[in-house]
Amino acid sequence: MFSTVLSGTIIGMECRLVDVEVDLSSGLPCFVMVGKLGAEVKESGERVRIALKNTGITIPPMHISINLSPADFRKEGTGFDLAIAVGVLAALGRLPAGCGKDVLVLGELGLNGEIRQTKGVLPLAACAVKAGIRRCLVPVQNTKEAAAAKDMKAAGVSHLGQVLEYLRLPKEKRDFFIPPETGGPEGLFQESLEKEKGEEGLDFADIRGQESVKRAALIAAAGFHHMLITGPPGAGKTMIARRLPTILPPLTLEESLEVSSIYSIAGKLPGEKGLITRRPFLSPHHTVTPAALSGGGRIPGPGIVSLSHRGILFLDELPEFKRQTLDLLRQPLEDKEIQIARTSGCFTYPADMMLAAAMNPCPCGYYPDARCRCTPYEIHSYVSHISGPVLDRIDIRAEASPIEVSQLQSGKKGSSSRFMREQVMEARQRQAERYAGTSLRFNSDLKPGDMERYCPLGEREKGMMEKIFRTMHLSARAYHRVIRVARTIADLEGSLKVETKHLKEAVCYRAVEMGG
Repeated sequence: MFSTVLSGTIIGMECRLVDVEVDLSSGLPCFVMVGKLGAEVKESGERVRIALKNTGITIPPMHISINLSPADFRKEGTGFDLAIAVGVLAALGRLPAGCGKDVLVLGELGLNGEIRQTKGVLPLAACAVKAGIRRCLVPVQNTKEAAAAKDMKAAGVSHLGQVLEYLRLPKEKRDFFIPPETGGPEGLFQESLEKEKGEEGLDFADIRGQESVKRAALIAAAGFHHMLITGPPGAGKTMIARRLPTILPPLTLEESLEVSSIYSIAGKLPGEKGLITRRPFLSPHHTVTPAALSGGGRIPGPGIVSLSHRGILFLDELPEFKRQTLDLLRQPLEDKEIQIARTSGCFTYPADMMLAAAMNPCPCGYYPDARCRCTPYEIHSYVSHISGPVLDRIDIRAEASPIEVSQLQSGKKGSSSRFMREQVMEARQRQAERYAGTSLRFNSDLKPGDMERYCPLGEREKGMMEKIFRTMHLSARAYHRVIRVARTIADLEGSLKVETKHLKEAVCYRAVEMGG
């Protein structure tokens, strides 16, 4: 007695379909599982046996062999439980032969037969569609994310008994028993957007003063540049950073699927939505570990930098983070991805995020004001937590000045988030037209080899940059980043060429003093 059921697993960001092969034979009663299994998968046998018993199905004393094929890569997670149970039932003759061949089966089993939510359903469903599979059987909590895969019919189940009834039916009658979710990515995307309409958010109009910092935030959002804000406590650094998502354009459908897949693999995708339609904004505490930031574990999952993909990673009180932790940002800030090496292999996760950071100029926060009592050594030690290579990768540095009481009492409001977002979207539209047909998306993506083509400088501008390069002792990376920022400033003004005024403003964002 033999049966095969289709399931799948996630390795890093890669999806693999897996055939769960079950063979029943006479011999010493046992439950043997092979196929390069992780710890959670090895435990599946006992969960399946008890879940079947509590559903009213007793497995006869037979030799049960289960192979997860192909056996050349490791299987991880609890999502194989349901597929193993279906395979055992089909081999016993309790289900029709071949009932699990053309259906993707995913789900964790509770000991009472309950089917529980599992990770990675969205990317696995998309992988199954590419392989020609158009139906899946998943926990009811995962139904919407499975249906987000184009052309996938997702049937949501909550109990093993329900699975038995479903698979015993002829294929043409199954949809009447459990109406499948077939929203598709476009339908679910619009549904999620509708749910978010009317939700109140933060607004840049709430901030009094700090016009120069808001200008820097506008430029950073327009070109997707990394940004650092320095200033004393209470100057509004965190308020500005937390309002950055309000001036970024909404996620596109393509971006939403990317972000949702990452969150699905991490097990953080809201089941009631199916897709994430808001740009991520993550603000980890300064005690965060390197593993949590980059992705940890023997088989690492997406870390905070990957969960910030297409959104914002906000690091408040930047010097309070351990230097080792901050140095992990070198690769994602430059390459927009993070590579993690373990004994089990190398894993690459997307990390195309915008870094927004805030810091005080010294431990007490008041340098160079007379209230500051920090010694030069203390200031130097405080600022030195941020390594030069990390600091060099931040395009824009803005300084927040202390707020005057007259500004707080003034009823005058600054630019609203809606107005700033319109400016950002206009600048991004110019970038989209300029980089059409290339892999580039934003000005921050420009490589040194792209500068001559997309940011050509006149003789006057070249002469000015030469003086700046020598006077400020810029690195080659910093030199190109100044030009990138200038290109974004030109886009905000609707200028086709990068002019001296754009370069002058861009240079100002690298001239902010870091400590004493």
